[in-house]
Amino acid sequence: MKNPYTILINREHPLPPDHVPQGLVDIGIPFEAAPGDPKRLLEEKTAFAALSLIRDARHENLNLCGISGYRSYTRQAELSTGSPYVAPPGTSEHQSGLALDVSCPEVQMELTEDFARTPEGLWLARNAPLYGFILRYPVNKEAVTGFPWEPWHIRFVTRPLAFYLTLTGMTLEEYFSMAF
Repeated sequence: MKNPYTILINREHPLPPDHVPQGLVDIGIPFEAAPGDPKRLLEEKTAFAALSLIRDARHENLNLCGISGYRSYTRQAELSTGSPYVAPPGTSEHQSGLALDVSCPEVQMELTEDFARTPEGLWLARNAPLYGFILRYPVNKEAVTGFPWEPWHIRFVTRPLAFYLTLTGMTLEEYFSMAF
């Protein structure tokens, strides 16, 4: 059985329209969304890893905040504009419950490349692997991932794989092309 945390999700490897991850939870991560909003949901192990990451950042006086977690196939279809920068339905990692967009007050909680230069963005880039996350769409890998640099988009892949990908500078696409 495939490890659900290391699954490759992209335009060539979409999720089925009826895919809804088991164990979606809202465990109280600070979010820019009202309680009850589905985008506050994450797969359970992912949620606990994200909570640890955000709490540890807070201990360093950094204010990371969740912007978007789970997105259903239907919601992604509503957001999809035909732009190459918005994942078509079925191809968004958010549908898996394993992805989280984060931001901070310094950039008004926006999802912007400026986030990478904030203390929170710098801390996230250094520390995400400690919690099992990767920066899924790294700079200068647009041709490989099919998406522009998104310093705010983290993806839970487990600590061993997060360390490996971070140390080698590989994306999930590069890892899967090599490993399988």
